[in-house]
Amino acid sequence: MIEDSIFTKQRLINLSIILVAIWFTWFAQNHFEEYTVRIINNVAIFIILAVSYNLINGVTGQFSLEPNGFIAVGAYVTAILTVDADGMLYQYDIEDPYPWILALQANFFWALIFSGIISSLLALSLSFPVFRVRGDYLAIVTLGFGFIIRILAINSPEITNGSLGINDIPQSSNLYWTGGFAIFAVLAILNIIYSKYGRAMKAVRDDEDAAIAMGVNTFKIKTLAFTTSAFFEGIGGGLLAALLTSISPDLFSFLLTFQLLIIIVLGGLGSTTGAIIGTVFVMAGLEWMRFLDEPMKIFGYQTDAMPGMRMVVFSLLLIVVMLFAREGLMGKKELKDLFKKKKANK
Repeated sequence: MIEDSIFTKQRLINLSIILVAIWFTWFAQNHFEEYTVRIINNVAIFIILAVSYNLINGVTGQFSLEPNGFIAVGAYVTAILTVDADGMLYQYDIEDPYPWILALQANFFWALIFSGIISSLLALSLSFPVFRVRGDYLAIVTLGFGFIIRILAINSPEITNGSLGINDIPQSSNLYWTGGFAIFAVLAILNIIYSKYGRAMKAVRDDEDAAIAMGVNTFKIKTLAFTTSAFFEGIGGGLLAALLTSISPDLFSFLLTFQLLIIIVLGGLGSTTGAIIGTVFVMAGLEWMRFLDEPMKIFGYQTDAMPGMRMVVFSLLLIVVMLFAREGLMGKKELKDLFKKKKANK
């Protein structure tokens, strides 16, 4: 009876958090100024990317450096499906687009779903060669994949318009889309983590050889994590394209993967809650600190503009956090684990 009561209370807490997130999405979209809404949109998109990347890198323990590749695939698929044929003919200057590219059209929702599906199918095909290696070798292989996608985008002007990229993408991303998919991504990934598949993923992370000895099909588990992560990264890429309204291969460099890596390490590898906190800390924090780049009055002394100062301060903050929180802000803990700890102390 006590366990049932605890379980029911936890479900009520989870439901309350979901309802608050939905209410905040509606309130921010309708009452916040445009600049603030854009920042929150960006944070919501990176929450999708961070929690999905954390599934393969933190929960399953596979040092993968592929997110920029799948994000690029999702962004280009969404752009191609939502820009009309006349718009493509007008802006494709290097080569004329293929006729089948012009024929591809879908509304925004289905464009996002197709972006996720194509990214996950690509991940499924890659899993066969990728998971023949482990550790640093896996990182090198997946890093190469990201470079290949970017080079293909540059050298396929009939599909992607080459280095010029695709412009005039309908700005469909608002907080209902980004916030809604962020909530869905977090719920879906948490459900996977707390299922038997999630426990198998953690077993692979802790000791893959021991997991094999216990009968866990590690290839199947790693492939599941990889394809699920790619699905949400593809959707996140589509939302990013619709928010920026313009994409090019330069947008999907390794720096994008590195940014996501900072977020999940800062939040705590293996913690979905940590990935969310890390995203807010990095994405919103960098925007909030923009005043450091501008002229300031300090103790009556007027300073000149110092472009890049916010990055210096932000880097120092990261160093301090990592010195005092070696496993990130949340470690491997989730929000519900904090409630349990407080209850145990009582």
